[in-house]
Amino acid sequence: MKEEQISEMLDVLSERLLLSRSANGLWRGKLSSSAISTAVSIFALYSVDKDKYRIFIQNGTAWLHQTMLPDGAWGDTTESPPNMTATLLAYVALHAADKPSEKTKKYLFEKFGGLTDGHIIQGVLSHYGKDLTFSVPILSMCALAGIIHSWDEVPKLPFELAVLPQRFFRFLRLPVVSYAIPALIAVGVLRHRKGKRGLLYRWRERFVTQSLKVLEKLQPAHGGFLEAAPLTAFVTMCMTGAGFVDHPTTQRCVGFLTDTVRDDGAWAIDTDLASWVTALSICALGNRIGNKEELSHLIRNNAFKEKHPFTGAKEGGWGWTDLQGAVPDADDTAGALVALHILLDGKICPEIEKGIEWLLDLQNSDGGIPTFCKGWGKLPFDRSSPDITAHAILAFELWRDTLPEKINGKVNASMKRMLLWMKKNQQPDGSWNPLWFGDQNAKDERSPVYGTAVAVEHLNVSSNPAAKELAVKAAAYLVSAQNKDNGWGGTKGVCSKITLTAKAISALSAFSIQYGEVVEKGFDYLYSAWKSGELEKREPIGLYFARLWYSEELYNITFVLTALNNLVS
Repeated sequence: MKEEQISEMLDVLSERLLLSRSANGLWRGKLSSSAISTAVSIFALYSVDKDKYRIFIQNGTAWLHQTMLPDGAWGDTTESPPNMTATLLAYVALHAADKPSEKTKKYLFEKFGGLTDGHIIQGVLSHYGKDLTFSVPILSMCALAGIIHSWDEVPKLPFELAVLPQRFFRFLRLPVVSYAIPALIAVGVLRHRKGKRGLLYRWRERFVTQSLKVLEKLQPAHGGFLEAAPLTAFVTMCMTGAGFVDHPTTQRCVGFLTDTVRDDGAWAIDTDLASWVTALSICALGNRIGNKEELSHLIRNNAFKEKHPFTGAKEGGWGWTDLQGAVPDADDTAGALVALHILLDGKICPEIEKGIEWLLDLQNSDGGIPTFCKGWGKLPFDRSSPDITAHAILAFELWRDTLPEKINGKVNASMKRMLLWMKKNQQPDGSWNPLWFGDQNAKDERSPVYGTAVAVEHLNVSSNPAAKELAVKAAAYLVSAQNKDNGWGGTKGVCSKITLTAKAISALSAFSIQYGEVVEKGFDYLYSAWKSGELEKREPIGLYFARLWYSEELYNITFVLTALNNLVS
């Protein structure tokens, strides 16, 4: 391996990452501006008071016009190919607040085969399938703007079920994912109010006030549900459309939207991923980090100290950001536990024990680890996931020998079940498909390279023979997926990306004897990109709720640094 080149990159990139640390000690990064977030935020503010929020609406519509693609469409990010959802929402926002291009109308006509109510409704519902988390809010926005002329074919959402205790939600087979209860309520109430009056209407009307009390309880003080502009904006427009423009929930939503708009007039898909990118940065920098004690205190302090009102999750987990709209989840909890192992030099503390217990309690009956809530298995974003399960295995592996005997026994039993689940869900070619990451250039938008590389990287730490066996088979898949230019895309034959190449190298570095030439060629790809100034070019590989693409400025540098460190370790 070219030690001088690796050392050169390590020094320069480490310094750059250290300098990008925010004033409060965490890394915040920067998420890409989003056409979807911008469109729904514009329309939400327009719905509330188009005159009062004129400047936000004008700046947002200007950004949409500036970022429109030549065919009149939009992608989720400015680096993304056009898609139906972003284009439809931008069209609706511009139809209401400005003027859409005829090119946009033509693009949508061709996508749907027409622009009647039936064409649009069927097109959106077919795209999202049984998961109504995003499709019904989209159709509601279309109806509020007059793009759809009748509410009759817009699906209803059972908002009244939100008044039941959270522990029952997993058994109700709700048509939305676990994190979308605010949309279930606000969109459901709007659709109810737009429905036909009758006996059933009067019965459901009795639950409106109680449901809105639940919604208000779920809302953070600053107004932003999940720190997400799309979810918050959908709640805003639906509450307004249902006659609740002056409701405290609606007004707090508006405050969040006006507080989080960017200087360019756009909104990101979420405020930030500070906890996540901080964990990535710590793993990438390792011993190059100073003030470990101070940073460990910040991370420990960000663990949830009480039961979360949104998901009902017990205390002990971490969310993706330190901001108040976050919700504890498995990937960020595992990430915090791994980062704290580096910062505390493996010394146990109460937050570690609670974090481990939080993950133990989250494990599904199938043995895998979901994102937010145990037992919600109907829709994709609530199911067990291989990349998250492997991350939990890594966290358990690092800490289990320092845990009290009782917890240690639970961890060992849990890991056996996780490994069995990983084996059962490994594809015949050795790969795994991840949940929260993909490749927008792949036909099915999946990224088995990312899912497999992450799993191998985490499993390589384990001394368990079963983990080693899984990793060996998965490594062979990664080797087979390398492109002719020596990089990796999300799957075989898809254009190479810095982020995914770095992940593949991180995983294969443990197999340097067997795959030394493959790894060296992969490094050559990264080194050439660095020398040409392309190393930190934004790559949308992240998938937000309902398969919304985003890029994060710290992914490239943290992924590459981790790969380089693995090469020299």
